[in-house]
Amino acid sequence: MKEITFLNQNAAKWEQFESLITSKGESNPDLMADLFVQLTDDLSYSKTNYPKSKTTQYLNSIAARVHQEIYKNKKEKSRRIITFWKYELPFIFKNSHKQLLYAFLIFSIAMLIGIVSAAYDDTFVRLILGDSYVNMTLENIDKGDPMAVYKSMNQIDMFFGITINNIRVAFICFVLGILFSFGTGVMLLYNGIMLGAFQYFFYAKGLLLQSVLVIWIHGTLEISAIIIAGCAGLVMGNSILFPGTYSRGASFINGAKQGVKIVIGLVPVFIVAGFLESFVTRYSQMPMWLSLSIIGSSLLFIIGYFIIYPIYLNKLSNDEIKQIRNA
Repeated sequence: MKEITFLNQNAAKWEQFESLITSKGESNPDLMADLFVQLTDDLSYSKTNYPKSKTTQYLNSIAARVHQEIYKNKKEKSRRIITFWKYELPFIFKNSHKQLLYAFLIFSIAMLIGIVSAAYDDTFVRLILGDSYVNMTLENIDKGDPMAVYKSMNQIDMFFGITINNIRVAFICFVLGILFSFGTGVMLLYNGIMLGAFQYFFYAKGLLLQSVLVIWIHGTLEISAIIIAGCAGLVMGNSILFPGTYSRGASFINGAKQGVKIVIGLVPVFIVAGFLESFVTRYSQMPMWLSLSIIGSSLLFIIGYFIIYPIYLNKLSNDEIKQIRNA
């Protein structure tokens, strides 16, 4: 491309980089490392196509300053973990809402497919959920306790088993994004269809409200986290498909780093969901107001932290961002 086009496409980004370098306070080493990767990629492109231009000289000077910042700030702040949850992860999400929407739509369409398929094919639920689970649930319904499955295990064993399995599923959903986002899409489809068939099964037995009040105590966080893991997979997969002005390799590295951080950010969500499923969901006769309060609180957290808070941060000026990061 022409140099003026290259300059226009990236000028705003480089100015932001300069602002981060010159800001007061200790810089974030991970952020500076990501910055260095992007800058060296731009510098390499500029050296190849405009070796003697002022643009190349300018990028070379910024890259040198970023390199110095990385090695000057190897020692991380003691508040690194707090910073990650309070600012770093939400800042990643402010650029990932499009992928989150895609993941949500894929899952929702899949859930609808599961509902319609179960409604028109009596064997579909058994195909998706398995004969053993369906037979066990039918027996529990006959005994007057449809949700007895959540009371069948020791709480501690159930907690560790469920939490580890959910984290494993989320990680697989993310990793499959390397297949150009297709693998992540398949995982979202499968889980969505399974949930749709599962809920229709209880609807057909006249137990939809009871199932929602019990299952979604933990399911609100669990299902939301699976969709967010799908978002992480799409972030990585789309970084390969749509590298923009970066090389495909550099774009993939950035997308993979962002995806990994999103998945790491889901671990506490799965821990809380596992706790609720193991220790709270088993109380299937709890008052409706209490069940709805837990479900509502979980939903408000997901929407607030992963959607509203990143939008709020995105609207802040650079000076305001510096102030909250250095607070």
